[in-house]
Amino acid sequence: MWDQAVHAFGTLILSTSEQGWLEIALKFFPFVLLLELPLYLLVTAGIVRFGLREHRPDRQRERYPRVSCLITCYSEGEDVRKTIHSLAQQDYPGHIEIIAMIDGAVQNRATLEAARRAQDLVEGVPRRRLVVLPKWQRGGRVSALNAGLQMATGEVVMALDGDTSFDNDMVRHATRHFDDPRVVGVAGCLRVRNAKSSLVARLQALEYMLSIGAGKTGLSEFNLVNNISGAFGVFRTAFIRNLGGWDAGTAEDLDMTLRIKQYFGRHPGLRIVFDPHAVGHTDAPHTWMGFFRQRLRWDGDLFYLYVRKFRHNLRPRLLGWPNFLFVTFNGLFLQVVMPFMIVAYTGLLFWTLPAGAVLGILGFVYLVYLAALLLFFLLYVVVVSERPREDLGYLGLVCLFPLFAFVNRVHCSLSTLQEVFLKAHLDSSMAPWWVLRKTKF
Repeated sequence: MWDQAVHAFGTLILSTSEQGWLEIALKFFPFVLLLELPLYLLVTAGIVRFGLREHRPDRQRERYPRVSCLITCYSEGEDVRKTIHSLAQQDYPGHIEIIAMIDGAVQNRATLEAARRAQDLVEGVPRRRLVVLPKWQRGGRVSALNAGLQMATGEVVMALDGDTSFDNDMVRHATRHFDDPRVVGVAGCLRVRNAKSSLVARLQALEYMLSIGAGKTGLSEFNLVNNISGAFGVFRTAFIRNLGGWDAGTAEDLDMTLRIKQYFGRHPGLRIVFDPHAVGHTDAPHTWMGFFRQRLRWDGDLFYLYVRKFRHNLRPRLLGWPNFLFVTFNGLFLQVVMPFMIVAYTGLLFWTLPAGAVLGILGFVYLVYLAALLLFFLLYVVVVSERPREDLGYLGLVCLFPLFAFVNRVHCSLSTLQEVFLKAHLDSSMAPWWVLRKTKF
């Protein structure tokens, strides 16, 4: 089998002079990379544009809007104090109102008491205010956000997780975009705080850099940000209130993003932007079991939202042509359909060719994908990263990332099947079952 693998790999590398690069590419070039190539080129062009623009001197700000930070808390315990402390110590001259919503406060007394004791972190800090809002009966994340939205007095509202901490210049970076009246939402940049805890956590840290830090930077340049993260989303308060707040159900972050984008067709000036220097730090699953359990919900929610809930709303008249094409290609095709194509393609290789030959072909595919990934990673470090020296330390992990991405895609197909046949979104940890089953979908 090893001899077959070496022979197949050598044939692909050495026979190009006889058959020509075009024929080899058509037969063996990673079709996934070819299908994703338009997205890679778009994001790369956006990153280059961002780099050229960011080196221009920033203009002096004239106003610092009042900010309301809505912290959704359920079972964070003492970790909520880290979040409150990082918000109270922001290098921001404007007012920051911190509202900690404790969902299911009856069974989460530890989190409630930790939030109340955090008053000492805010007292004496100018223009900072902490409000602890206990929701005695659990209603889920959306219920907590809407309760906090009712109390918010800020012009800008932030939806934040109770276990996420932030760089001390986060609010300054995130709010500067709202000087433009067309901006209705800002996606913050998330990093993995516990990256050193395990290999899977470090791989997720690299994934966050590439998909969030690099990917959203490029997409933001063309007003195509795919999602405002639920752990770190920033909005113009009046706009969110006009939408009626967050909608019940799971995946409330992508749900809100799609609902905002439904105004883009009628109001083409509206924008969602991403700021790679507004940074939050969150804990990722540190075990493979925890990682797959998390992605089971995340990936299944894509089918739930794109197909079950918004299939009649994905129209150019609502989204505008750029976002309609992007959501159709990136959301529906690359994220929902592509995982099944990858599984089918790999299975077909093993069905039709000897195992050794398949390994040789997959080795060639791996090297091509790795080369593209290395270029993308280095572009991110040079142009986007606010911690280039630290991020460069992940260079060695890039060689494992194609394998990690492949496993993730296979798992994504299983998650989608679970949602298709079992409606897994009705069994989400984001809300109690009696709340989820009251929703239309």
